[in-house]
Amino acid sequence: MILIEASIRGGVIALILVLGALAARGAARSAVDRYSALYTVLILAYLIESAPALARSRADWVCAIRLVSILNPAMFWLWVKAQMDDPFVPSWRNWLPFAGLGALGAWALAANQALPWHAVQYASLLLVGLGVWRALSGRGGDLIEKRRRLRLVLAIGAAAYIVALQFIAMAALNAHNLVAAIGLESALGVFVAFGIGLRVTREPLVAPAQIPSPELRPVPPPDPEEARLLEALRRTMEVEKVYREERCDIASLAARLGIPEYRLRRLINQRLGHRNFTSYVNGYRLAEIMAALADPSQAEVPILTIAMDAGFQSLGPFNRAFKEKTGMTPSEYRRARFGEPEAATPPNGSPIPKSASA
Repeated sequence: MILIEASIRGGVIALILVLGALAARGAARSAVDRYSALYTVLILAYLIESAPALARSRADWVCAIRLVSILNPAMFWLWVKAQMDDPFVPSWRNWLPFAGLGALGAWALAANQALPWHAVQYASLLLVGLGVWRALSGRGGDLIEKRRRLRLVLAIGAAAYIVALQFIAMAALNAHNLVAAIGLESALGVFVAFGIGLRVTREPLVAPAQIPSPELRPVPPPDPEEARLLEALRRTMEVEKVYREERCDIASLAARLGIPEYRLRRLINQRLGHRNFTSYVNGYRLAEIMAALADPSQAEVPILTIAMDAGFQSLGPFNRAFKEKTGMTPSEYRRARFGEPEAATPPNGSPIPKSASA
């Protein structure tokens, strides 16, 4: 049994090295590839330090590798964030979970008592849960059908594996749970092989900035039916202004146009070049807001009212979207055109009051 386990572990390590090499090729131009390559390093650390011969070891070099292994859930959270966010913005804040989990891991390794190890497990499960939530919560607005389907495989598959690890990682591998270890290693091998297959048969899900996205490459002119739908969509957004409605999502817009959701996603993605439904809708909202802020006749209308009328429901998403679009806050944008100070607004993220008026 031990020989079987060692053989499977060695085979999985070889597959992970292949996957890491494939990810490293694009690491210079893609954040997703950088995090994928780093993720493989952390998985390798786990496979090394959890080997039966080392599971009980307290040697300094084993503890160092074990500390790296403990960071796997934090890497999972960051990897999912980079994979699924449109756009993904690298920030030092993304590394705070690593610092927290690393500190807990160092405490657990130094004390080697139940309490700190439980703290590591709970923090790890929290990060895995946040990663799964991030992947699934954005699925509804994702306009890339392949990525929508793979969200389930990539997030739930990886998360289930990591959660399983949390229940056996703190136990020494003895003859009784060698079967569980073999099962986990085999599942990881299948998952890694699946990832290798994806990389060698298709483009990355999140295209590097220097490489045109497959969804944005030239496509044949629309057929008459697509042209009709594009015109209906344009009229719905520009004339009927459905983006102002509180519940403007893929489902409601597809129902209004009388077409399946998947067809609307494909239309907006492949014909209009958008990867995310929220960014598509916000484009209309921001265009209306920018025109209003530059309109002398609306110089006295509060920014809250303008944002609410355009369809935003809270200041946090509005301010972030506006600054990403213009490089300025709404108040700065208005002052740049009229030179008038803007009244104070509630803190970021406060709900826009429905009673706001001009």
